[in-house]
Amino acid sequence: MTKSDERPGAELWVPEHADLSELRHAAEECRGCELWEDATQVVFSRGAATAPMMIIGEQPGDREDLTGEPFVGPAGRMLMEAASAADLLEDDLYVTNAVKHFRFERRGKRRIHDKPAVGHIVACHPWLEAEAEIVQPEVIVALGATAARAVLGRTVKIGEVRGTVLEPPAGCVSPVVVTAHPSSILRVRDSADREAAFDALVDDLRTAADLVTR
Repeated sequence: MTKSDERPGAELWVPEHADLSELRHAAEECRGCELWEDATQVVFSRGAATAPMMIIGEQPGDREDLTGEPFVGPAGRMLMEAASAADLLEDDLYVTNAVKHFRFERRGKRRIHDKPAVGHIVACHPWLEAEAEIVQPEVIVALGATAARAVLGRTVKIGEVRGTVLEPPAGCVSPVVVTAHPSSILRVRDSADREAAFDALVDDLRTAADLVTR
């Protein structure tokens, strides 16, 4: 049994009948898995409870862990560029992550991103449920496989489901659009391929934006 398996999960720290501000404050004390021990701080979300689109990433990166804000690094800048190209305003977006603490491997002075385990996704899921209950988004966009797993409750292949409107998972009223995580686009070396991957992300965000009425 791993250390994360021994943790109770976030449900013990998620307050009932909380607003978004109370939820963010409560997350600072979460000990639902072991990731809080090495992370600088919890990284919760950005955006208003009235935002019609909820965008979910994997986990905070190094920059996000230090600042306490999600999507402020290179992947975040690319996401905002793609959202703008899809004619979305920042006020349209509530941005969060499936896992709220940075999981990393230390190599000398560097902290290298380490993908969250399923146990971390499951442990953190009560926060995601509480956020969706407050925001009540018209559409949820899952960035990458980890976010899709967290939202849909099952493993999917991005290439098979991306850009299509999926039925809401059990206990949710919002349709889901799965797309690639912007960090995967940053890893594409060929400039033409990178531009094509960016355009595909914009197209997927437009598909999600077509579901927004408010």
